[in-house]
Parts: sequence; structure tokens; C-alpha cells
Amino acid sequence: MAKANTKETPLMQQYNAIKAKYPGALLLFRVGDFYETFGEDAVKTAQILGIVLTKRGTGPNGALELAGFPHHSLENYLSKLVRAGQRVAICDQLEDPKMTKTIVKRGVTELVTPGVAYSDNILSQKSNNYLAAVYLDKSSTGVAFCDISTGEFLIAQGSAEYVDKLLQSFKPTEVIYQKSKRQDFLQLFGDKFYTYHLDEWAFTSDYANEILTKHFEVNSLKGFGVDKLTQGIVAAGVILYYLGETEHRNLQHITSISRIEEERYMWLDRFTIRNLELVHTANDNGVTLFDILDDTCTPMGARLLHKWIIMPLKELKPIQDRLGMVEFLVKHNDLADEMQSHIKPIGDLERLISKVGLQKAGPRELLQLKRALTHTEEIKTLAEQTESPYLKALADQLNPCTQIKEQLERELQADPPALLAKGNVIADGVDEELDRLRKVAFGGKEYLLEIQKREIINTGIPSLKISFNNVFGYYLEVTHTHKDKVPDTWIRKQTLVNAERYVTPELKEYEEQILGAEEKIQAIEVKLYNELMYQVAHYIKPIQLNAYIVAQLDVLLCFARLATKNYYVKPQLNNKKVIDIKGGRHPVIEKQLPVGEEYITNDVFLDNDNQQIMMITGPNMSGKSAILRQSALIVLMAQMGCFVPAKAAELGIVDKIFTRVGASDNISSGESTFMVEMNETASILNNISDRSLILLDEIGRGTSTYDGISIAWAIAEYLHEHPTARPKTLFATHYHELNDLENTMSRIKNYNVTIKEMQNKVIFLRKLVPGGSEHSFGIHVAKMAGMPSKLISRAHEILKRLEIDRTEGQSIKDSIKKVQNQAYQLQMFAIDDPVLVKIRDSLNNLDVNTLTPVEALLKLDEIQRLIKN
Repeated sequence: MAKANTKETPLMQQYNAIKAKYPGALLLFRVGDFYETFGEDAVKTAQILGIVLTKRGTGPNGALELAGFPHHSLENYLSKLVRAGQRVAICDQLEDPKMTKTIVKRGVTELVTPGVAYSDNILSQKSNNYLAAVYLDKSSTGVAFCDISTGEFLIAQGSAEYVDKLLQSFKPTEVIYQKSKRQDFLQLFGDKFYTYHLDEWAFTSDYANEILTKHFEVNSLKGFGVDKLTQGIVAAGVILYYLGETEHRNLQHITSISRIEEERYMWLDRFTIRNLELVHTANDNGVTLFDILDDTCTPMGARLLHKWIIMPLKELKPIQDRLGMVEFLVKHNDLADEMQSHIKPIGDLERLISKVGLQKAGPRELLQLKRALTHTEEIKTLAEQTESPYLKALADQLNPCTQIKEQLERELQADPPALLAKGNVIADGVDEELDRLRKVAFGGKEYLLEIQKREIINTGIPSLKISFNNVFGYYLEVTHTHKDKVPDTWIRKQTLVNAERYVTPELKEYEEQILGAEEKIQAIEVKLYNELMYQVAHYIKPIQLNAYIVAQLDVLLCFARLATKNYYVKPQLNNKKVIDIKGGRHPVIEKQLPVGEEYITNDVFLDNDNQQIMMITGPNMSGKSAILRQSALIVLMAQMGCFVPAKAAELGIVDKIFTRVGASDNISSGESTFMVEMNETASILNNISDRSLILLDEIGRGTSTYDGISIAWAIAEYLHEHPTARPKTLFATHYHELNDLENTMSRIKNYNVTIKEMQNKVIFLRKLVPGGSEHSFGIHVAKMAGMPSKLISRAHEILKRLEIDRTEGQSIKDSIKKVQNQAYQLQMFAIDDPVLVKIRDSLNNLDVNTLTPVEALLKLDEIQRLIKN
């Protein structure tokens, strides 16, 4: 008997066989109307979803855990599982249970992972969901990014540092790499990514070329301009292989593969993207540049803005084209409003057409596609009527796809359900057989009323009625009062307290006709809908282009609204090597100021010949860091094609922005603040160019004072004396000794952020003026932060002592010893009490050896009176 209990049921045999094919994935196993999980999967699922965990039977290892949920709740629960970092295999019934006498055939229809998802519940609307593959080769590193929800497929290769920058910029939700290269991957790119590794054989050049050319139906990849990127092609091939392995084979919406053209975009390393808080912030409730600039009205517009922020252009012509369009839209406000009114209803056309490619689009989504094409046509007409050559060029690329739009209008119901299975999706007049069957199935009320009226007349039973239930189908109900009048041809089915229920051959025949019609209707609708989807799929490429053009217009309209609302100005860009910002503001900080408080603007001028390095001193909290960051953000916004927060800005194209701003401690990964600071600074110094902009904030503060000054001094000299490049640099420091560099280095100029002292208080004026600063006012800042008053007084005293000794030529070491000795003498006194200070001075002036007893008593009396007063 014990053996019989441990024997697997056919269902569990089937489950275990399927589960073995998907190690590491949660298996959602369809059983009837539920998705069930078993064993360890059930424990995980119950914990993540907060659903009940039960136990059933006695398996080889005791009772088997179970957790399940209704099949119609899949979308909601699936998103929670994937967001929790789970790989989820969805196992469906592959045949109708009514059609088999044995166990229902089942199989995995989809494997959903963090990087392979298209459900609206899983994805973030405003950011892409990239799957990345990295191929670590000896000569170069290849990388590919694919967003299955939009069809975007990108490829690149280069140094590990370049690939790291791309990974930090694109922030993929899943990264695939070679199984044997785990340590190399972690060392180069860290452990912050969700990763999955594959066997080496998938990472081969021949296999990659074969799978890519087969997918794109081409003989070679030359037409895409990627054929020379050998390592990148391997990474791209791995992505297609992985999509196939996760049961995603309908990939017709991935229509092309593009090279990430490094030479087209400004270099922003990962430190800069992080330090400038462009799209992410480490602070709770922190606000990013993306948050401030995002006034787009479609999700695909927001995603494009995200890309433009992390990949600013460095070619003058396309930047000027964007700025020209923004300027035109600012001047033609009514046109901009009308365009926006048509862009908003288009919604997420990019992801919508991808669902068609994946064969996952529902009836309402096809209806939305029809609406989107209608509004696209309106936008095309508006743009063609303008005087702007830029807008006309965009309009030329828009394709309203009139033929498919009219077909959708003709063949879809005006208000179809969200799911095809609900029925009533295809419009009347599309298919004669469908129309006939609908009359049979849904025109039955009139027919049944006719039967009811006829039988009332024939039998003389006035209360007779026809009803329906799932047990008998259609039946006639007669009260006991009239049961004697029932004809012999009626068949009694049920006796109730007050009535009898009967069926007739006529009703049974009609019922079979209706039930047959409903099944046939569903089959015809599925067939017609799939044909319609097939027709729409022919238009994937032009509709994807429409989505890209509309997204661009959305971002440019957003820039125009920002310019008007936030008083941004058009920057003047050129190929000179000058940055000249008049009245610059920080786009994020100015939006965080209390109501009524005005942002203090500042001018910044840098060039390669006269003022290459601005050495900025000033107290902490005075706004040095804000000036550095706003200068970089103004340059970056301008090269995105956006107007900038300034009174005027003349900007020579910048090819790289580097930052070393703020303490970014990596203690958790075993690196000190100073080590991180030095690594980031080394990365800057090894990559500078003649068009670089560098922001250095408080370099060297992570080590001792003399070390810090020495390193900061040497860095400034190195940047000034570099043999091949003169990078424009904003150097904020609290080491006032660096002001001496101006005397020996012709292109270093001193500036300071002004403050005003009033009655022992400091007022920060936040204005940048020429000349160095002598004080840091750190004690004032400590007082403002709420430090205890005794501590503040003691700090003032120590500072005074150190300053006196410095003017007398004493070393800091001797001064500190004096301060320590004084501290031992005074620890019994509260320094900030003037009475105790008097007593201290009085005692210090006494010569105990010459004091008589009477004088000692008088002195004690004097001290006592001081205390009482």
C-alpha cells in the first residue's frame, strides 16, 4: 500500500516531464480553469503573490505543496512574478478536454523573463524593456539590445569600457552572456544586472550569421551596415536564439537591426549619467532631468526623450534641424496645440504594432490602430501645410496606410470586446454565413415568443412560458392548475412545487441549431480575425516608421512647450571651441525652489585659448556644485535639440562630458570613497579630447589635506599642460591654495561664489564672480545644520587659534598640540558661558605661591559673587 501512495499520477508525470525541460523557471501548469504550481514553485509563487499555499496527497517526499489562481487572472499575477525576477513558463492545454479520453495534451506556449515581456502590466510605459546579450571575446566585446515590445534591435562592439557605458545607459532588464565567462562579466560590469548564461556553442559567428540572415530574409547583413561588427553580430544572434528558446517565434515586427553609431553621439560615461542625475537618481524622492523635461503625451514619445537625454548628438546639422523645428513650433503655438491634439489619441503605436507582429493584439487594440492611423493622416496634412522644411520632411515619411485603415473600419465592430473569445468582434456584412448564423443564434427571442403565443392559443394555457437552464436547455413551464391541458406529445422533465416543466421535439431541434450556430460563429470569427491580423502584419514596417516620426514630433512639441513655460532660449551652436553661457540656471533645482524664490543665475565662459579652466572656490552650500552641473546640463540639453535655461548661450560642439561630482562611496563593494574618486578621475584623464567638458568637484577630499591639495594641484596642471588637448574644465574646490595656480598657468582663472557676513551670520548670494576666496565658512554651515552651540563655540576657538599660529609661521601640528592642551585644561568648563570664562581668566592670573590665606579667601569671595550675579 505504501508504494501505491508514492506512485505518480499521469498528470504529475506530465508535469514533471515538462518541468524538466525548463530548469530555473516557475511552471504555471494549466489544469481546467486554473494555473497551478507544485512543490518549490508553489512555495515561491504563494510567497510572491500572497496567495494560499495548500498541501495535497503524500508524494515521495511527503505532502505536495500547491498554489494556483484562475486562468483569467494570469496577466495580473504574471506581472508580479516577473517583477520579482522570476522566469515564468506558461504551460497551456493544447487540445480541447472534451475531444480526448486520455490526459489532455499540454505544452509550454511562452517563457516570460524580465527581458522578454510585452504585457502592459509588466512593462514601464516610459522606458524601454531591453534584453541584452554580451559576447566577451579576446579582441573586442560585442553587445546587442532588443526590446521585443517595440521591435527595436541595436548592435555595437568595442572596448569593455564602451560596452559598460552602453549597459549603464540602456539599463537592460536582462543580460545574457557566456556561461564560462561569469567571473569576467562580474569583474567588468558588476552584479547589478539580472543575468542569464548560455552555453558557448550559441556564441559562434557562423551560427549568428545564419540565424540573422534567415530572420531578415537576406543573403548578408551588409544592407544594415553591421556586417563588420563580428562580435556584435554574435551577440545579436544569441538574442534571436534566446527569443526562440523562450517560445517567441512570431518576430515579424523585428524588421531591422541598427548599429549604435558611437561617432554620432556625445560620450557620457556611466559616472556622468549618474552624477548629473539624467534619468535615475540615488536619492529617495529625487528629481531627474528626465522628470523635468518629460511633458510628452505618448509613451513612445517619453521613451524617445529618454534616449535623446542619454545620447545627445554631436553633429551640428541634425542638432540645428531639431532646434529649428522647436523654434518654429514655439512661434506657431496654435499649430503646435492642434498637432498635440492629434498625437495624444495615437497612444503607444510602437508597442501596439509590435503586438500585431507577436500575434497578441486584441480586437480593441486593432480598433486603436485604426484610430491611430486616422490621426496620423491628420498630422501629415497639418505638417504638409506649414512653411517649415523640417516638418515637411517629417510629413513626407508619414504613411496613413489608407487601405488597411479602411479594412479595419469595415471589418471590425464599432465597439469590440477586449478579447476575441468574447465574440461579436467582426462587423455585419463581412461574411454571409456569419450574418446568417447570427440571425439564428441571436434572433431567437422573437422565434421563441412566436412558439409561446402559438402554444398558448393551441392549449388554452394563458400562463405558459418558455425558459432556459443549463440542465434541460429550453423548456415549457406550466402551473399545476393547467397541467391537464398539456398535449401528450410534450415530454415532462421536472416537477416543481407549483409547476411542471416540459420539452418538445421542436424546442430541442431549435436548441441544437442555436448551440451549433454559436460554435460555428466563434470559429468563423476566429478565422476572419486571424486573416485581418495577417493583413495588418503586412503594414508593420510603415506603421513602425509612423510611430517613430510621431514620437519625434511629440518630443519636439514637448520642447516647444517647455521653452514657453520655463523661459528657455534657443542656444547658438557652432564648431568653435567656446562655451559662453549668460544667465544660466539649473533646470531641475529652479523647479524645486519655494514659491516666490527666484533662482540666482550665473555666467560661465570657457574656451581653449584664454580661460580653459575656471577654478571656483567658495563656502560649502554656496552653490558651487549647482553651477558645475547646470553648465553641463545646458550643453547637454542644447545638443539634444532642446532650448536651454539661460538668457543666452553660444556653445561650441562638445564631444564628451566628464564629471567627478560628490562622494559616491562604493564601500559595499569593498572600495573606499577615495579609491572610487581616483578611479573616476583616472577614467577622465585617460579619455580627454580638445572638445571635452570636465566637471571636477572637491577632488581629493577623501584623503588627508596635504595629499588632497597635492592631487588636486597636479590634476589642474595636467589638464592645463596636456600636449594634445585643452579640455574645458570647471574645477570647484575648497583648497584655497589652488588659487595660486592662476599666477603660473595662463589659462586658469580664479572665481568664487559670493557670500555676505552680517552679525556673525553668513548669507549665501550664490553669485559667481572673478577672484579667489579665502574662507570656507564651514562652521557657519554647521551652525545652520543645528549643531550644538557648545560645539560651534569650541570650533570657533580652535579656528582662531589655528589662524593666529599660521600667521606667526607655526606648523599645523604645533597648533593642534596647543589646542589639545587647552582642551585638557578646559574640560571642566562650559566654554560658551562668559561667567566661567571670567573665572577661568581670574584663576589663570593667580600666583598661588605668593597668595596669603586672607587673599585666597577674598579671591574665593570674589568668585562666589561672580557666580551669584
